Amino acid sequence: MRIVIAPDSFKECLTATQVAEAIATGIRKIYPEVEIIRIPIADGGEGTVEALVSATRGKIIPVRSVDALNRPIQSFYGVLGDGETAVIEMAAASGLEKIAPEERNPMISSTFGTGLLIKAAMEAGFRKIIIGIGGSATNDGGAGMAQALGFGLLNQKGKSIGAGGGSLADVYSINKTHVHTFLREAQITVACDVRNPLLGSSGATLVFGPQKCATPEMIKTLEKNMTHFAEILRQEFGINFAEIPGSGAAGGLGAGLMAFCNAKIVSGFELISQLTQLEVHIKQASLVFTGEGKIDSQTAHGKTISGVALLGKKHQVPVIALAGIVTDDLADLYDQGITSAYTIGDHSMSPDESMARASELLTETTERILQMMELQDKK
Repeated sequence: MRIVIAPDSFKECLTATQVAEAIATGIRKIYPEVEIIRIPIADGGEGTVEALVSATRGKIIPVRSVDALNRPIQSFYGVLGDGETAVIEMAAASGLEKIAPEERNPMISSTFGTGLLIKAAMEAGFRKIIIGIGGSATNDGGAGMAQALGFGLLNQKGKSIGAGGGSLADVYSINKTHVHTFLREAQITVACDVRNPLLGSSGATLVFGPQKCATPEMIKTLEKNMTHFAEILRQEFGINFAEIPGSGAAGGLGAGLMAFCNAKIVSGFELISQLTQLEVHIKQASLVFTGEGKIDSQTAHGKTISGVALLGKKHQVPVIALAGIVTDDLADLYDQGITSAYTIGDHSMSPDESMARASELLTETTERILQMMELQDKK
């Protein structure tokens, strides 16, 4: 018997690797001798570097950067096993989890730190770069990232604009004089888990702004500012980035990377599953466990659980999904191949308690599920 564990992270709680280990512990309690294949998956958000470095036997490179509020932090990027490809997750610098809830403000938060990670990788000699762009604390359209790479975002007086989505309305022109020399040689691939456009009801600001503590008044301002910035990008680069699927990812960083870095956006799950040979392992499995922090109606649209479910269905392997929260609207996920979905906590627990005990609850839930399956098999 072979069991594959292929989870995403539980955001602001456990990495995908930690989730996989907790599930594996539960499996061992029922089946001590079973073969377990751990494949931590990320779809472009937190854990992308860890998943790819682990799968390809690469390494982590520590570097200094800044968080979304421009405070110095110790960050990192990864090098894949080929020794030629750097992998960056924007959440390692400009991520929501690095900012305390009371400090979150997309009017002033910036992707400058993400730009510093790109710069560090290029200056270390890497020209092939993968960037995962989930989990952002920002809504600046990649403006801060561009500034870190030498682009001048100037107001009408020829001065640099300030940080954050609140300053995008001030952009009047873009100066390319001091753009980093290595950028023109870089081949940048963006691993993205959403297909939201930059603007509108399904765009970066209206959909994701509230998650970053944007108030209704902030959202009006941020959308107006982003609309202005999108027009500046269209005039400067000759492309309407606002209409491209994924341009709204990470507060518009998707659009910024396409515009300033000539980047290509691809499915984060597809890219990572190819590099980890996920389908090969699922095809050979008897059972698959997957999971992420929340399973809801959006999970079926490009999230890790959806991708794992489709591979399970393709090869007729049952897939069990675990999450901290499971909603009722899962019809699409069941159609895609999920056999069953379980909440790891119970209604008596507060969200804080569930997060604090997530590893323990994952182990206990896995053990309980396998016990039930054994009983059913004996009937």
